[in-house]
Amino acid sequence: MTTAFDPIVLGDKHLTSRIAMAPMTRSRAYGPGAEPTELMATYYAQRADAGLIVTEGIQPSTVGQGYPDTPGLHTPGQVRAWRTVTDAVHREGGVIFAQLMHTGRIGHPSLLPDGLTPVAPSAVAARGKVYTHQGPQDFVTPQELTEEEIRQTVGDFASAARNAVEAGFDGVEIHGANGYLVHQFLADNTNQRTDGWGGSTEGRIRFAAEVVTAVAEAIGGHRVGLRISPGNVFNDISEDNPGEVYGALLDRLAALDLAYLHLMEGPDSSLTARLRKAWPGTFVLNPFTYPDATGVDALKLVEDGSADMVAYGALFLANPDLPRRLAAGGPFNTADKATFYGGDHRGYTDYPTLTA
Repeated sequence: MTTAFDPIVLGDKHLTSRIAMAPMTRSRAYGPGAEPTELMATYYAQRADAGLIVTEGIQPSTVGQGYPDTPGLHTPGQVRAWRTVTDAVHREGGVIFAQLMHTGRIGHPSLLPDGLTPVAPSAVAARGKVYTHQGPQDFVTPQELTEEEIRQTVGDFASAARNAVEAGFDGVEIHGANGYLVHQFLADNTNQRTDGWGGSTEGRIRFAAEVVTAVAEAIGGHRVGLRISPGNVFNDISEDNPGEVYGALLDRLAALDLAYLHLMEGPDSSLTARLRKAWPGTFVLNPFTYPDATGVDALKLVEDGSADMVAYGALFLANPDLPRRLAAGGPFNTADKATFYGGDHRGYTDYPTLTA
């Protein structure tokens, strides 16, 4: 029987286990020009025992930033700074993928330079507020992307992927979940286009498919993962028929021989099973455990074949030696929610490891 503690080959990387660290925004890129810092290098190196680390979301372009103090991968300075992080992880024997996240309409002009405003498939504002340096602000109506701008955005993802490889990352994960730009193209309420980038199922999946294809062509499919969250309503998303849309997307991408598909599961476990069956490659599952954090029980998902790897978020945030703790059945540190976003080393690099 295969267990979560068994090794697995992911693309051209041999992972020590099937336990992944899920991407988590921490908003601590205080370096000049949205560059990662030495503190971030320490944070990721502490968690290098993960079979795979997926970083926090990294914007592939200036306009792709939606939150304060999130890092980028679109300038030479950012590439150099990320090299400090990847070198630290590799010294500890870890494997690390950069998650490329364009937030689309989720953001605010105050977070962007030069009069830029958030962009999206259609000019439809999200309900709710976004945190900025000036406090919570209402989401604004985004600028609808022209076809030329869409193609430029696809190119931005490919360029950021090349930058990731230059920075020493082992691969990239494209964030197609949680109501951000790729997801906005897939969803009904955020994509109201009538051209070739919306309307039909083929139109809705086109942007996601072209981004993944461009990134795979830039750095090789074996270095590329995709994260999706079908039916997830986060960031004011509504999807009428996620089974049809995501089934078509997976069919379109199957021939690219990607490193993995990363599913952030919703309450519909039957859809998870369908997508697991439809995907020909490695299937990483961040299981639906709301309102609790993913725990020890999720290890069984590898044993019963529901997934090839299981991804942990909050538990990895608070437990840098999580694989060891999972093997022992605990104990587990409790995550301090007050320090999730922004701050210093407290609630970031000061969580204790097991001493025995």
